[in-house]
Amino acid sequence: MAIADPVLTAVERAFLAGARRAILATIAPDGRPRLVPICFVLDPVRPVLFTPLDEKPKRTEDPRRLARVGDVLADPRVSVLVDRWDEDWTRLAWLRCHGMASIMGPRGAGSAAGGADRSDEYAAATTALRAKYPQYATHRLGTRPIIRVAIERATSWGALGPMET
Repeated sequence: MAIADPVLTAVERAFLAGARRAILATIAPDGRPRLVPICFVLDPVRPVLFTPLDEKPKRTEDPRRLARVGDVLADPRVSVLVDRWDEDWTRLAWLRCHGMASIMGPRGAGSAAGGADRSDEYAAATTALRAKYPQYATHRLGTRPIIRVAIERATSWGALGPMET
């Protein structure tokens, strides 16, 4: 069944959904972009992606104290970049998504900024993250915040379609 996505084309959606990693850009308090590599999943229908504040080593044990969380709470505008590099430059491609981020908490906690209860969405995101990344089988995703990005605009370039090996 084809998805009628008002933001992402079918090719862009497939490129994004199939990517293993992306770069999240938030806006730091001094106005500079803050970039961090992320794992993520794309909602199967809507132009929304989810990236967990997982248990990989970080500078702080409390995920709510991460710089990207503070950035999102202060200014929810974010960008996400997925790219494909290849020595054969006919295979190069990238997709940049701009949107609004929020912090989702577990078990009906809503967003960290007091937003709506998204407990069903949160549970679906954690399930999808575990399905995409086997490494999350032992992580306590259900107890940690997730960044939700509602994609509002996408720009792409290059050979986004699947590549033959």
